[in-house]
Amino acid sequence: MAVRPGLWPALLGIVLTTWLHGSGAQQSATVANPVPGTNPDLLPHFLVEPEDVYIVKNKPVLLVCKAMPATQIFFKCNGEWVRQVDHVIERSTDDSSGLPAMEVRINVSRQQVEKVFGLEEYWCQCVAWSSSGTTKSQKAYIRIAYLRKNFEQEPLAKEVSLEQGIVLPCRPPEGIPPAEVEWLRNEDLVDPSLDPNVYITREHSLVVRQARLADTANYTCVAKNIVARRRSTSAAVIVYVDGSWSPWSKWSACGLDCTHWRSRECSDPAPRNGGEECQGTDLDTRNCTSDLCVHTASGPEDVALYVGLIAVAVCLLLLLLVLILVYCRKKEGLDSDVADSSILTSGFQPVSIKPSKADNPHLLTIQPDLSTTTTTCQGSLCPRQDGPSPKFQLANGHLLSPLGGGRHTLHHSSPTSEAEDFVSRLSTQNYFRSLPRGTSNMTYGTFNFLGGRLMIPNTGISLLIPPDAIPRGKIYEIYLTLHKPEDVRLPLAGCQTLLSPIVSCGPPGVLLTRPVILVMDHCGEPCPESWSLRLKKQSCEGSWEDVLHLGEEAPCHLYYCQLEAGACYVFTEQLGRFALVGEALSVTATKRLKLLLFAPVACTSLEYNIRVYCLHDTHDALKEVVQLEKQLGGQLIQEPRVLHFKDSYHNLRLSIHDVPSSLWKSKLLVSYQEIPFYHIWNGTQQFLHCTFTLERVSPSTSDLACKVWVWQVEGDGQSFNINFNITKDTRFAELLALESEGGVPALVGPSAFKIPFLIRQKIITSLDPPCSRGADWRTLAQKLHLDSHLSFFASKPSPTAMILNLWEARHFPNGNLSQLAAAVAGLGQPDAGLFTVSEAEC
Repeated sequence: MAVRPGLWPALLGIVLTTWLHGSGAQQSATVANPVPGTNPDLLPHFLVEPEDVYIVKNKPVLLVCKAMPATQIFFKCNGEWVRQVDHVIERSTDDSSGLPAMEVRINVSRQQVEKVFGLEEYWCQCVAWSSSGTTKSQKAYIRIAYLRKNFEQEPLAKEVSLEQGIVLPCRPPEGIPPAEVEWLRNEDLVDPSLDPNVYITREHSLVVRQARLADTANYTCVAKNIVARRRSTSAAVIVYVDGSWSPWSKWSACGLDCTHWRSRECSDPAPRNGGEECQGTDLDTRNCTSDLCVHTASGPEDVALYVGLIAVAVCLLLLLLVLILVYCRKKEGLDSDVADSSILTSGFQPVSIKPSKADNPHLLTIQPDLSTTTTTCQGSLCPRQDGPSPKFQLANGHLLSPLGGGRHTLHHSSPTSEAEDFVSRLSTQNYFRSLPRGTSNMTYGTFNFLGGRLMIPNTGISLLIPPDAIPRGKIYEIYLTLHKPEDVRLPLAGCQTLLSPIVSCGPPGVLLTRPVILVMDHCGEPCPESWSLRLKKQSCEGSWEDVLHLGEEAPCHLYYCQLEAGACYVFTEQLGRFALVGEALSVTATKRLKLLLFAPVACTSLEYNIRVYCLHDTHDALKEVVQLEKQLGGQLIQEPRVLHFKDSYHNLRLSIHDVPSSLWKSKLLVSYQEIPFYHIWNGTQQFLHCTFTLERVSPSTSDLACKVWVWQVEGDGQSFNINFNITKDTRFAELLALESEGGVPALVGPSAFKIPFLIRQKIITSLDPPCSRGADWRTLAQKLHLDSHLSFFASKPSPTAMILNLWEARHFPNGNLSQLAAAVAGLGQPDAGLFTVSEAEC
């Protein structure tokens, strides 16, 4: 049926009105609706239909439709017609058929998609008209693409034996479109098509069927889509080989002693990558049989030989018996508990010493303690060294000798055979078997009621024993030990991290009448909103307990802690093994890392190694690295830097740049090296470092200029500009010269304190009683910025003594007594009256 040309606009208007108000079902496939009585062959058919698309960030997406024959095309999105002005239309005519064609484009923005709430997705559809009816295109869904940062499951480090299977799980972050997953082995792509020993499961886990030594590497799971690319924490996989014995060798010929031997080696295979050593011995000896033992004692030379051997054996046996008798007699007079030993309590005799008035009218004196005897130990007190010990001599004499300026020092004994016997018996207890006696990480001394101080040089670790902390009439041998984290099993739960060294002071169980103060460094950035800090103590059974939650201390508690920027001062009335542990409350929790660059002092080959250490910003960690580098022949090549490492689960990366290619060649095959986050955050791994190996083009090359970058992903970073001569430049060596901390490691009596004994007593007597004018210990605490601990001080018999003890711990050996005197004088107490001692008081 022919339709007059003038009726086409009216017919098209009727059809369009029907679509605008109709409620036809929305279908995803192309749907045609012919007009009755028209030619169905002239219905529009789509040459281009809109397809599913993703919006990346804020960039709009383009949808395109093209149909023929078509007189009109409109887009409909989520059931609503798109405005005509938002369409871009191109009309054309098909050359072969002469039929009209149309192409329409629209842009869809992120804001339009985000307006759709609920579970419905945003979709668009084309509707095309012709003289024969209408046709709807398929629906195109528009989604906002994203990829979250955190993996739902990350691979974990593993140690597996050779030929054991390995499974590294990985669940990528949620994303649209779903992320594709690939694996990296030491930054190289793992391709299962090239290595039949590995495959990736549907759940994205990497499976190694049989572990090989070559599979020892850092594995990283990578998730990516059109928005971003995310890397998991690298998982270190170590494939180890347990050692196994080779076959025994043949028996040797029978020797003069009528024995023969055979040997074997732990080489079939040899242990590798931390595998266990072979169990048993590598040498086996036994007596020859009568047939093999052809050597007899029939000759006169043989008779003389055997007589001589028997005589030597008898002499050795007699000497051993004498030593045992001497040991037993000495042991009878020494009780196993040195605290109650009547012999050791005679080791100190405080006596009154009155110098002439011409020398010093205000010389301090200490009245005799009538509860002890009058024997004294002469010598020096310092950590025990290998070699013969000086004799233990008891002689009548004065214990205190006058020094210049009205001060006294306390003579103390050297290590004695009896004391060594005590130490050996003490160290046989299970709790103390790990104490490294005689090393640079331990010091000890003998103390009485006068108190004293122990220090481990260049570690920031010390123990202050205040006067009267040890009961009168008692003498304790006290030790102070720094432990390596790998030698002490400290369980850390969740996100906990070790912030301080692990320190022992003991022996535990001794009676203390006043708290001692243990001082140790820490690497945390103190912030109550970011950290939950706990003091842990190990029991004699070996388990670790939380004995103090910082910020929630009870005044009457056995433990208390003054936390400062780089050190903590622990008040304790019980000796033992301690460590400060932190748990991050937010990603703002930060640890301080010390970055150190070392290189060889002398370079005899073309290769030159730069070692970058990342360690806790504490004195003890610095001391360990400096000692290690001295053994390796290394020198510092840049001034140390501090990096703030956050609890963000991001790794630490290290890279080297701007190496002059005409003089040097870098052997680094990747753009950067990486230390996993957990290796650093855990805090129990020592000597974390990366090595950059450079190669000189010529042996005459000596000038090196380059840059080393160290940074935490999405965190803090540091840059080192290296420019020096590798054969001559030593300008940074002096920066790490280990300095002595206040002299000898053990100080006993008045020499251990900055405040003279009688002046201390006068301050305590003056400030302990409450004063209506405020001139008491509370005001002194405020002036010394210790007023946050008033409740703790008030719980002790002498609050002033606690304040002065903390001042001694914080300011030794460089404390300024004048500043303390000014603080006391500011309370209304006469300065001269407190800081001088008259002759009448002596």
